Amino acid sequence: MTSGARTHPPVPLLGAATLVALQALALVVLGVVEVVSADSERVALAVTTTLFFVLLAAGLAACARGLVQVSSWARGPVVAAELIGLLLAYSFWGGGTTPVALALLAVSALTLVGVLHPASTQALAAGDEPDEL
Repeated sequence: MTSGARTHPPVPLLGAATLVALQALALVVLGVVEVVSADSERVALAVTTTLFFVLLAAGLAACARGLVQVSSWARGPVVAAELIGLLLAYSFWGGGTTPVALALLAVSALTLVGVLHPASTQALAAGDEPDEL
């Protein structure tokens, strides 16, 4: 790899980055909904929950950008977040929340497939190689 050259992300990695970016956007929306729906008795809870969602969204957005730039550091946090997403989907299973569980399951599973796809793994590994002199 030449100095300053970037590896183009493969399609599965771009798909995973898109899903991670959409998750970040969804967290920002949830944060806004939380703070808008707060009543006077739970202002502190609404503010801290919103801050948590926004900070998590910022981290996911940074990881999505890292995946688009084929930076291998982004893979670990994305895999961890998606594994948490799978567990969260399990917790929503049953009753009226099953559609939410299915959506979480689909997004997390598709993101994991995209990040762990052989083409993605190869591109991310190639980005780790030192530049030739």
